[in-house]
Amino acid sequence: MTTNGKRLVYADNAATTAVLPEVLEAILPCYKENYGNPSSLYSIGTRAQETINSARETVASLLGAQQNEIYFTGSGTESDNWAVKCTAQMMAKSGKRHIITSKFEHHAVLHACMALEKEGFEVTYLDVYENGIVRPAELEAAIREDTALVTIMYANNEIGTIQPISEIGAICKKHGVLFHTDAIQAVGKLHINVKEQNIDMLSVSAHKLHGPKGVGALYIRNGVRLPNFIDGGAQERNRRGGTENVAGIVGLAKAMEIACMGIDKNTERLTKLHNRLIDEILKIERSRLNGDRDLRVPQNASFCFEGVEGESLLLYLDMEGISASSGSACTSGSLDPSHVLLSLGLPHAVAHGSLRLSFSDETTDEDIDYIIRVLPGIVERIRKMSPLWDAIQRGKIDKDYNIIYD
Repeated sequence: MTTNGKRLVYADNAATTAVLPEVLEAILPCYKENYGNPSSLYSIGTRAQETINSARETVASLLGAQQNEIYFTGSGTESDNWAVKCTAQMMAKSGKRHIITSKFEHHAVLHACMALEKEGFEVTYLDVYENGIVRPAELEAAIREDTALVTIMYANNEIGTIQPISEIGAICKKHGVLFHTDAIQAVGKLHINVKEQNIDMLSVSAHKLHGPKGVGALYIRNGVRLPNFIDGGAQERNRRGGTENVAGIVGLAKAMEIACMGIDKNTERLTKLHNRLIDEILKIERSRLNGDRDLRVPQNASFCFEGVEGESLLLYLDMEGISASSGSACTSGSLDPSHVLLSLGLPHAVAHGSLRLSFSDETTDEDIDYIIRVLPGIVERIRKMSPLWDAIQRGKIDKDYNIIYD
């Protein structure tokens, strides 16, 4: 895409995506004609309820779930909080107050777990190691008689690594422990079947797959009776109060349908682009790919460049028309290095020089070519102004990348 003769490349699809024209077309009637309150008894209201039911059936079928196992929420963060906090609340009644998660979960899960720790719950945070993948054997060893929940994300939002979800699900089922996965970065990118993978709860967000912002979903397996997270009405079968966002729900279902239908085709095409990008960027001196090279979604590539500060990198890229990020969009205002990158064992100074490039099915070969052409020069420009890079070149740093002064 170009504007005023300048090429624009949007490479931050892990943060949010553009709404597809087909999704917008599906949404608009919910604002213009089918705008009734789904809880009303008159025809315009019942039509809105029928629209929600149809969307619920679509979402359920794409996850291998039943229609009555899908609950619409206001965001993926709400879905995560509902699953984590309310499972803990429910299981505490039977004396189970232990939760297992990983060190590099999204903050929607990590902060929910930290809040539960303040209420007396105990949380085990599993290592993910240099490749960014949880080891199932360590997870199984961490399960105790009082373990209430295992919550492990499907694909990491910052580095794109895919977790062994089916194996984890089988372990949880074997030990009778509930299993939740934040699949917000996986839905529409990977084939998911909640029954076959023994997933008890799964979180979805629309705006990560070309749907609208402000709507998500939570799959809750039949038999798991979570307490309500939001009270105030009988919506969502008495489980979540508040008038339903009919347009958002329709948009979520349509976006999921389009994304899931194109998984194989998009994966094949994006894998080629993704691999070419990685090969070229790793030619930059003292650069590294974050996370496993192969066990990752091809929509995400995360790098670190020694002697480079991430914020400067993003600003220079933006001046060249490239939109990217240095990590999670939810922490972009923080000056601290990414907790995800630190969990891989990276020193703070290296983690500060991170770049996440994330793509969609709309990313073109020309977009990748442009990034490959522009990025090396920007890295070089920043390094010329970097005291750390100068120290690295002169061998005047210690193992933690602190500058050694003569």
